[in-house]
Amino acid sequence: MSGKPQKKSPVRNYAPQQVRIIGGAWKRTPLLVTDAEGLRPTPDRVRETVFNWLTHLLDGQWEGVRCLDLFAGTGAMGFEAASRGAAKVTMVEIQPAALRRLQAMKEKLNAGQIDIVRSDAAQILRNLAAGKEEGFDLIFLDPPYHQDWLQKCLPWCEILLKNGGMVYAESEFALEGVTGADWLAPWEIVRADRAGMVFYHVLQRKQFQA
Repeated sequence: MSGKPQKKSPVRNYAPQQVRIIGGAWKRTPLLVTDAEGLRPTPDRVRETVFNWLTHLLDGQWEGVRCLDLFAGTGAMGFEAASRGAAKVTMVEIQPAALRRLQAMKEKLNAGQIDIVRSDAAQILRNLAAGKEEGFDLIFLDPPYHQDWLQKCLPWCEILLKNGGMVYAESEFALEGVTGADWLAPWEIVRADRAGMVFYHVLQRKQFQA
């Protein structure tokens, strides 16, 4: 038997990963991250930057804002908007475990302004458009990578946004570098940055002159 001391196996931390609400009425509230394929919560520091942008672009007026969170996941974007005073937040998620956590957090926060819908993002966009849903002021679009979700969703977002409305979009590539794409042509990139391999953007529809 070797006289060398045996190396201890590293202690694994099995505590669930968390993100937290950055500002507003529910500031510092933790949100558990469900271990599910494709679920990639927006880091706290990125959300802080994004919501600083959005608050500036909204002139600080979150009251009355209607939001659609298409790939809700942990609900970090939608809960953040509601925490800051958004009037209505519709969260869309397809994963059962993530849905259960979203519902539990809604009940914990007594968040009556939040609706949680189990649906595929493409299907809910078609349903909302067909139902002549009242337009949204802000759409969060943070889909799984490498599945062309931005290309599929942005044309529907163009229909569902109110005049002057905005889309927050995350992707595995910089949208500024995309040329000749019909799905991006109607959009102006008003804010953009990068954190590691995550590229994040705020988009508005271009204002064409008659």
